[in-house]
Amino acid sequence: MNLSAHYDKLYYESTAKIAKGDYEIDHLIDAQDDHRFGITLVIRPDKNTKANIQHFLSEVKAVDPHQYYYQNTDLHLTVMSIISCYVGFDLEQIDVADYIEVINAILAKHRKFKIQFKGITASPSCILLQGFSTDTLNEIRADLRTAFKNTDLQQSIDKRYAIQTAHSTVIRFRQALQNKDQLLELLEKYRNFDFGTFEVNRLELVYNDWYQREKFVKKLHEFHL
Repeated sequence: MNLSAHYDKLYYESTAKIAKGDYEIDHLIDAQDDHRFGITLVIRPDKNTKANIQHFLSEVKAVDPHQYYYQNTDLHLTVMSIISCYVGFDLEQIDVADYIEVINAILAKHRKFKIQFKGITASPSCILLQGFSTDTLNEIRADLRTAFKNTDLQQSIDKRYAIQTAHSTVIRFRQALQNKDQLLELLEKYRNFDFGTFEVNRLELVYNDWYQREKFVKKLHEFHL
C-alpha cells in the first residue's frame, strides 16, 4: 500500500464531507452502558512525540473544546486487534498466557524499528495522525495473522478490515462541530507537521474498551524487541 496516497485520499474526501456538515458523531463515547471490550497489541509513542501531539490538540480544543481528545495515557498505535471489542467479552473467557506465548514467538523473530508521525489525515468521524514505518510493522502483522489462524484461540483478526496503516486516532467527534471552518484551517496548518520519530522497542498486549481509555485498559503483558 502507498501510505501517502492512502492518507491523502482519506484527508481530501473526509475534509470535503466535514466542510459540508456531512460528518459522523460517535454517540457511544459518553454512554454509560458501552460494554464493548477486547484485547489489542499496541505501541505507545514516546514522550516528545506525545508533547507535540498535545500541543496540536490544545490548539484544536481552543477552537472546539467539546470534542473527544485523547490524553497522553490513551495515545496508541494499533499493531493488531487480536479480539476486536464486542459486548460480552471478558478475560475469563480466555487463557491470556496462550496469547502471550503466540505473540512472544512472533516478536522473537523481529528487531526494534522506527515510526514517524508526520501530518494529519481524517475520517468523517475523527482526526488521525499519519504514521509511517519500516516494513517491520507489517511483517509482524503478517506473522501474527498466520500464527493465530493456526491456533484454536478466540480471535477476530481481519474480521472488520485488514489493518495496513500506522495511524493513530487523536480526536473523535462527540457532538456537532462548533467552528468547522477554524477546525479545517488547523488541520491544513498541521497537514504535514512532523510530530516526531520514535524507536519501537516494546509493545503492549492490553485488555481494552473501544477507545483505549486508561480507566478501562488493563496491561496484560509487555513485550521487548
